[in-house]
Amino acid sequence: MVIFKSRQPPIDLPTDLTDWDWLFDSPWSPLQKYPESELAGFQNAITKERVSWRDVKDCSTWISTALVKKYGLKTGDTVSLFSQNTVWYPVAMYAGLRVGAKISGASPAYNTEEMTFALKTADAKFLMTTPGSMEVAAASAAAAGIPKSNVFLLEGSLPGYTTIQELIQVGKKYGASSQAPAFKLPPGKKNKDICGFLSFSSGTTGLPKAVMISHQNVIAQCLQIQQITPTTQKKIMAVLPLFHITGLVHQMHLPILLNAEVIMLPQYSLEKMLDVVVEYQLGELLMVPPILIRLVRDPIVDKYDLSHVTRFSSGAAPLSEEIIQLLQKKFPGTGFKQGYGMTESCSCITAHPPEKFDYKYAHSGGAVVASTEVKIVKEDGTEAGVGESGEVLARGPQVVMGYLNNEQATRDTFDEDGWLHTGDQGAIDEEGMIHIQDRIKELIKVKGIGVAPAELEDLLLGHEKVEDVAVMGIKDDWSGELPKAFVVLKKGVNADTAVGKELVEYVKEKKVKYKWIKEVEFVDEIPKSASGKILRRVLRDKQLGADRGTIIKDSVGEKAML
Repeated sequence: MVIFKSRQPPIDLPTDLTDWDWLFDSPWSPLQKYPESELAGFQNAITKERVSWRDVKDCSTWISTALVKKYGLKTGDTVSLFSQNTVWYPVAMYAGLRVGAKISGASPAYNTEEMTFALKTADAKFLMTTPGSMEVAAASAAAAGIPKSNVFLLEGSLPGYTTIQELIQVGKKYGASSQAPAFKLPPGKKNKDICGFLSFSSGTTGLPKAVMISHQNVIAQCLQIQQITPTTQKKIMAVLPLFHITGLVHQMHLPILLNAEVIMLPQYSLEKMLDVVVEYQLGELLMVPPILIRLVRDPIVDKYDLSHVTRFSSGAAPLSEEIIQLLQKKFPGTGFKQGYGMTESCSCITAHPPEKFDYKYAHSGGAVVASTEVKIVKEDGTEAGVGESGEVLARGPQVVMGYLNNEQATRDTFDEDGWLHTGDQGAIDEEGMIHIQDRIKELIKVKGIGVAPAELEDLLLGHEKVEDVAVMGIKDDWSGELPKAFVVLKKGVNADTAVGKELVEYVKEKKVKYKWIKEVEFVDEIPKSASGKILRRVLRDKQLGADRGTIIKDSVGEKAML
């Protein structure tokens, strides 16, 4: 049996602590290690609003008490967070977590239909949002059966809605001795048995599913990454969305363990981000490929002195060799690291250790993190050796519990021996570095965010002029990938530009921006296997050949997605 083991020493993983107790009440907590004056915290880069770790603990305690004693929050209930990046997002998250709730993050770009699906799938009982998202939040909460009294504002105010600041005051009034007790693990249970978070993912195939992330998963991943993080890392820019697994681990958990200040950007724009990088003299920049692409190609970058930047960190999707070389050329003297993983592995399966921050290792996805095993399984079912390709399987304490209320999908992705079947094809070289070569799974990565082809296929099949459809990702310089639809029209419908644009607009009306179709290609049939599975590789080959159907491109939508 060929199993690739981590070259890092095993982590010292507590199994009897909740996430809350571990971060705020254990020897690992910065509150136990540093005086109040040295505690870092979450800071809004624009407004300068700031909460230290002490503030996070105190405010989360008061909020959780208000939710339990006044609003009836129970252990195991789901609290949904539907918001742009704000310092009150992690405070609300830890408030729910403290009293045994599950936290479900959702993209603030969701429309009502998508948000309703997320709320119903997670069985959410409470929803926290911001004024800018309230129209969608209110409509989806009503559709999901969440009463208006259980919809709260993380910041700002609106008539008829309770704010998080009001919850803090409600909780405070109960007094120090009457705060709701912190949730403890039930007798006979370990922290791996208790779900703390629900994060939406398409897994290897199909519609979005709620990934059950245990308290242990997040603790383990933080300890794994702490081990390979330089002790000089004391400022972290949170430009990536907090609802994403990267936000959950690397922007809201790991910094507390490291006692590193989190500089939070509420909304991304390249200019704002660069202003923050310079203002705070940030050394390491955690980004996704579309941002890195703009760093090397957008002339606005040349207006900024970025000589203080020491390292780029990438994740969520592969970065091309071309961009890696341009990064090194434009920013000589910097290093590069990235992680490979998925929501189902609570972020990283592999990541670059400090001795591999040189650009010569940049084309790899890093080395296997501590207490983790990887094996590569070839098409014939045998295990691959060094340099041989196959599907990447991973096993470790960060591999999640499975999918909520979806036993079939769980069995398909997580086997009886604890191996996560990633759906990615890769190989491990003689230095223990992983190289991801292709995706066996169907997921499209738009700016690092997963888009399920099945979701868009289901939508387009509902259009009166569509007989059959297949959606796949096509390369895009700015977004990494964008969805393309291969469409078989119903008899009597002409394959012309007007119909193509009609289908593009149909998707725009129904789906969030990053799911918009960039291209529609009309074809005579969708290639399928005997079992009915769409043969996407055949479509991919067709796209590279001369035998192509009528193609309609959405140039307006393409610009809107940048």
